[in-house]
Amino acid sequence: METLSQTFAEIKPPLYKRILKSLGFWVIIGIIAGVTLGYIDKEWAIASKPGVEYFIKSLKVLIGPIIFVTLVLGIISLESLKKVGSIGAKAVIYFEVVSTLALAIGIFMANIMQPGHGMNLNPDQLDTQSVQKYISQTTEISAGSEIMHILKDAMPTDIITPFTEGKTIQVLVIAIVTALIISLMRTEDKQAIQRVLEVLQNFVFKILQIIMYFSPIAAFSAMAVLIAQYGIGSLINLAYLLLVMLISCLVFIFGILGIICYFAKVNIFKFMRFIAREVLIVFATSSSESALAPLMRKLEKAGLSKATVGLVLPTGYSFNLDCTNIYLAMSLIFLAQAFNVNLSLAHEISILIVLMIASKGAVGVTGSGFIVLGSTLAALGNMEISEANATLAEVLPVAAIGILLGVDKFMSEMRAVGNLCGNSVAALIVSIWDKQIDWEKFRYAMDNPEKFHNAGMN
Repeated sequence: METLSQTFAEIKPPLYKRILKSLGFWVIIGIIAGVTLGYIDKEWAIASKPGVEYFIKSLKVLIGPIIFVTLVLGIISLESLKKVGSIGAKAVIYFEVVSTLALAIGIFMANIMQPGHGMNLNPDQLDTQSVQKYISQTTEISAGSEIMHILKDAMPTDIITPFTEGKTIQVLVIAIVTALIISLMRTEDKQAIQRVLEVLQNFVFKILQIIMYFSPIAAFSAMAVLIAQYGIGSLINLAYLLLVMLISCLVFIFGILGIICYFAKVNIFKFMRFIAREVLIVFATSSSESALAPLMRKLEKAGLSKATVGLVLPTGYSFNLDCTNIYLAMSLIFLAQAFNVNLSLAHEISILIVLMIASKGAVGVTGSGFIVLGSTLAALGNMEISEANATLAEVLPVAAIGILLGVDKFMSEMRAVGNLCGNSVAALIVSIWDKQIDWEKFRYAMDNPEKFHNAGMN
């Protein structure tokens, strides 16, 4: 530890200089300025939209190469290929357990706080036009169809498309196959390829570092457009639902994830402080992808192995979207309350089981939250509601999801931030579980997040 501390030793500049040099500070300034412009001048606010669009597009271009290079280097650096299977198996177990707990929290919090109680909505007065594009994409959910859908989507048709279209799962498949082939080559050839990939990794991360300097502009643009389009007043009617969603996400992060980290001997508050900059960027852009690449770099520099970070983190964005699960479960219970549909414990268990499958199926699709909600309602349509002497489809049609359109944008920010935190902890826990972590580096990173970040990203 002494050597590492000496490496980063320096005379601290005045506080105001450190604040002014902090990228996180300028992201906060961008958020405040964006909200102000969106409230004052809608036309100029909407005109700033390219600022966030180009930022996210730039990052998406890098996601594929970063995942590929990081994962290939991580796998070929392992002493045994059995470690790859070990990391993958532990990640799958963790994903399924924790994502199911997230669904349970969504159902529990909605029942306790009852955000839809007293709305007394009538299914006959629903506007189907606003949600027609989502309803048209809903399909009946079954375990077999979802598994086949995932397997089919994981198979790349060519080598280039997964990188240009940001198909993370396909990039993972290509990277794993490439790494396995390289691992079977002669030692001299393997080392030569490894050196080339290390140079390529440094090149890609240098581009990433340059792009991240523009994150305050992206934050400004995203918040300006958000407030201009939806307005601060659009929160009033469904503010309580947003509050319940916020509380649920905090309970999950500092409760469930906090307990998991406690048993792993990690302080959840220190860990959240460590990834605070990425959290701010995700909150501002409403896109968890905007922080995926820098987060991978940061966790790797903090002592987590390349193989674990490269495999667990990108996979988690498809199969471990914890706060999206909270949103899905809570939204269904909220809609039932709003339309006065009394759900029994058996009904809620059915919803939990269906969502365990459905939440894995439409990740990465625009409007996926509504598609999954609609699919779940369609799948549960034949469920009998004894008090109404009818099926669920008759008292709670798929078009009911339109009630959530007004606040979905705001809830998406909570989902994105929660998913980022959930997947960061997933990578950490799997690293600890599989003994793929440098504890000396990690503890130093937790105690000195800003200093470590500045040194690690340069």
